[in-house]
Amino acid sequence: MPMNVIYKGPEDLPDVIPVFPLPGALLLPRGQMPLNIFEPRYLAMTEDALRTVHRLIGMIQPDPAHPGPDKDRPHLFKVGCVGRMTQFAESGDGRYLIQLTGITRFRIEEELPVATPYRQCRVTYRPFADDFIARKGEEQVDRRSLLRALTAFLKANNLKADWEGIENAPNEALVNALAMMSPYDTAEKQAMLEAPDLKTRAEILVAVTEIELAKSKTPGETPLQ
Repeated sequence: MPMNVIYKGPEDLPDVIPVFPLPGALLLPRGQMPLNIFEPRYLAMTEDALRTVHRLIGMIQPDPAHPGPDKDRPHLFKVGCVGRMTQFAESGDGRYLIQLTGITRFRIEEELPVATPYRQCRVTYRPFADDFIARKGEEQVDRRSLLRALTAFLKANNLKADWEGIENAPNEALVNALAMMSPYDTAEKQAMLEAPDLKTRAEILVAVTEIELAKSKTPGETPLQ
């Protein structure tokens, strides 16, 4: 999804952003994430973000290993991905339908005490400066292994795919789209998010897929859904 603003580096983004904790939600640079916004605090977050120049929302996962004392404010992983609202629609029944386009990952430096019903954090993007470079490192991705794992996954689950689109997709778009759509748990999603480069992200995705496929063939194990 094209954006009207070009972000060239960490200095182009604000240090304080609203964050949206959502288990299993993986946003990656230049990936697109549709969201159905209905909770009052996140309706407020969306409205406030629309009033800003950047229209940014930071997607981040709660850390299930450290839930914290307040179930409404769970502890968060330290790394998330910030996205810009590139599509917005009203549902007619009070919900907002938005799409975020990922820009870069961020690391939380501190959560701020705020009066807003949604959470806000001071963040740094500097550890992820390479995220601003489109398609960086994609020539190192083992595309053959990735497609082999995808084929096995689709076959095991009786699923179909747009193979023409897959074959024409650049490696970055393919890896990130498959990672975002993958049905894996929070820990696996976080590992793919925090991967140091595209090659490692693809390797994690292939490894997790192969492990789950092996489980589906083992008696007594829960099959991959």
